[in-house]
Formats: sequence, C-alpha cells, structure tokens
Amino acid sequence: MAEELVFYSNPMSRGRIARWMLEEVGAPYRTEWLTFDGSMKSPEFLAINPMGKVPTIRHGQTVVTEAAAICAYLADAFPQAGLAPPPEKRGDYYRWLFFAAGPLEMAVSLKAFGIEVPRKRERSIGCGSYAAVMGALSLAVTRCPYIAGDNFTAADVYVGAHISWGLQFGSLEPRPEFKAYWDRLKERPASKRATAIDDEEMHRQLQAAKG
Repeated sequence: MAEELVFYSNPMSRGRIARWMLEEVGAPYRTEWLTFDGSMKSPEFLAINPMGKVPTIRHGQTVVTEAAAICAYLADAFPQAGLAPPPEKRGDYYRWLFFAAGPLEMAVSLKAFGIEVPRKRERSIGCGSYAAVMGALSLAVTRCPYIAGDNFTAADVYVGAHISWGLQFGSLEPRPEFKAYWDRLKERPASKRATAIDDEEMHRQLQAAKG
C-alpha cells in the first residue's frame, strides 16, 4: 500500500507553490486546510511543524516543511513524474531553486518593508542588493527555456511561482524576460488545476468570514 500523502495548507499562503508541485507529481494526496491564527497554532499541528506555518506535507512518517524543500522532496519521491534532472546534471536545478528560496525572497521582502541595505553592508547579507538579485534572476530565466535546461523541473515550479507573484503584486521589476518566462509556465495543466483548487477554497473562506 502506498504511503499516505497529506498536504497542510491555506489558499492564501505559499501553500499554492506546493499545491502546484503536487499537481505536477500526479500522486493522490489529501488536503488539510488550516487557519492562520487557529489550527496552524494548535498543539496537534505544532507537533508536525513547530513553526506553525504552511505549506507542510506528511508522506507516511516523513514530514517536510518549506516550499522549496517540498518541491525538491516530491521530485525525488516520485521520480516517474520526471521533475528533477539526473543527479549529475543538477547544478542549475539546485542553484536556482535555492537562489529563489534565499536571496530572491530576502531581497523582495526587504524591498517590500522599505528596508534598504547600505552599500557598504551588502557583503554582510545573503542577497547583496535588490539590483544584483534582479540581474541574476534575469540571467536564470534567459539562459535556457527552463531553469535547469531544456526540460521543466521542480525548480521551475518554485521560481515560476515567485515570478508570477512578483509580477502580479509589483514586487519584481516588470522585465520582459520575467513575463516571457512566466508565459511559458502559466498554461501548464497542473498549474491551472492547482489554482482552481486554491481559488475555490479561498472564495469559500472569504464567504464564510462574511457570515
């Protein structure tokens, strides 16, 4: 019997990244919807993820948190989906997957909060400067059709989700190469299925909040 795959999420969270990856994998999974100030902070969920945050997955006895880690784990756990390059060709795959989880997210968050790192201190912070991160991201999406080469991988799920949000909410510069890259991803059936599932639940929660 296959190990149960449980997905803990909220439709207004980074769980949307993990949902897309789960849909790309195509393995059956069960969703547990959590609320930010309620069930995410319950003793039951804190025993699974002490951070009290989503996304989180439980695959049999294995628990994985953090969206980038979930993408990488699922690609390895379900190799039949073909979402990770062979181990000897994973340089760009790991490089850009964790670039997005580290420098990109940090630089975008600092900018969103109006925090500017002094030029003389840029070497002390992982992202350096917002301008440097944007330049690196431009390189990442223009070198090849996809982040890790000619084929779509889990790294494209993670990087693509960040670019989609960044273009939608204005946290990324609207560079044509970012739009062109996202245009190559947004019509994927798994992305559309994931968006439909989360949008439906988001609508349900908003309606419930209105009473």
